Amino acid sequence: MQPLSIDGAWLAQPPVFPDSRGLFSPWFSGEEFRKATGHDLALRQANLSVSARGVLRGVHFADVPPSQAKYVTCVRGALLDVVVDIRVGSPTYRQWEAVRLDEETRHAVYLSEGLGHAVMALTDDATLLYLCSEGFAPTREHGVHPLDPALGIDWPADLEPLLSDKDAAAPTLAEAEHQGLLPSYADCQAYREQLRSQAG
Repeated sequence: MQPLSIDGAWLAQPPVFPDSRGLFSPWFSGEEFRKATGHDLALRQANLSVSARGVLRGVHFADVPPSQAKYVTCVRGALLDVVVDIRVGSPTYRQWEAVRLDEETRHAVYLSEGLGHAVMALTDDATLLYLCSEGFAPTREHGVHPLDPALGIDWPADLEPLLSDKDAAAPTLAEAEHQGLLPSYADCQAYREQLRSQAG
């Protein structure tokens, strides 16, 4: 696992072993995960989403603690996976990084607690699998508008973004900060340190 430019996010590049029958790829390794993060991934929920080309989901995040860390991969088609630093006080606050996830490379992205997450389907039937450290908790889930000009995420120019009603009504980053919805960098760092200390 290689760290991305935003602290708390990693790119995993698992090996892929094709043969005449198909292929095999160990898309998650607990040992490699622990080596990179200093703790184990507490698996509480595993999700699957299928999106038509142009569907844009996010930017989603959850209250810290415990928030919801995610380990994400694409098993069919292709997606643009975007990590957004919405942690107030972070040295990379308001910055984002995009990674293409697709069925060819089998890459995966891990986002630790407190980071914002968005994906855009680059193909029809783009299928996303993700492991979550916590289950879905509606009262603790929030969003920031993915087309907020202040974020300036470079979405593909050839695609018309298709948003859910909920995501279309999400506040801008500035509005979310004013409403006190965003996690603090200090709280996120403290929670990650707690996870590492518990792991021994």
